[in-house]
Amino acid sequence: MPVDFLVLSAALLAGLTGGAHCALMCGGIAASLNGHGKESALPHALALNLGRIGSYTLAGLLAGTLGAAFVGLVRIPDLALWLRSVMGLLLMLIALRMLFPRRFAFANALASPLWRLVSKAKATLPASGLWRSLGLGAIWGWLPCGLSTSVLLAAWMEASPLHSSLMMAAFGLGTLPLMTAMSYSGARLQGLLDNRRLRAGMALLVLLAGALTAAAPWLMRVPEMHGALAALGCRSLA
Repeated sequence: MPVDFLVLSAALLAGLTGGAHCALMCGGIAASLNGHGKESALPHALALNLGRIGSYTLAGLLAGTLGAAFVGLVRIPDLALWLRSVMGLLLMLIALRMLFPRRFAFANALASPLWRLVSKAKATLPASGLWRSLGLGAIWGWLPCGLSTSVLLAAWMEASPLHSSLMMAAFGLGTLPLMTAMSYSGARLQGLLDNRRLRAGMALLVLLAGALTAAAPWLMRVPEMHGALAALGCRSLA
């Protein structure tokens, strides 16, 4: 199965757009986990966030394995393609979540007690240096978050260990710039990704990518669109 660059682009954009959401939800945690001086703060911030992305990727691998097993057991013709269409609908919901974050504020409150546990986990890791930051980031990546859980569910619908892990890695890389800056500076940045119009524009791109992903199996039958969608990794129903 070819790599679906349309889905990977949507996941990357979801991470970029969701970076502002992550900053509001766990920026304080990111800053507190990286209690190092200015000279070593940036390497530790990178290690912290790479550990988090590593956990996202592993979660995607597990989700894709379970999805592939499910498709293999059920044996419904074209089930994988139907799941990918449902995944497109889920990407559209993720985009709406980014456009209207206040309507999903309840999802952030559910994880608050677990964030406090991550802060306490600093004392349980005896190693100092970059390995400690990498380990803390790996723990951080497994904690529930409304946005990452939604993307993980979409990754499960890829029903492929490789593609699901790539999707979660793309999402994690999208969050990397802002969350690394948060971990490094300890400040809630009001930078480019905090611009409402830009965030809305990227969310609309995710919405468009989700719509194309959902409709791709049928749009592939249109001769004018077949070549472009095939190049993006989409497939048609049999």
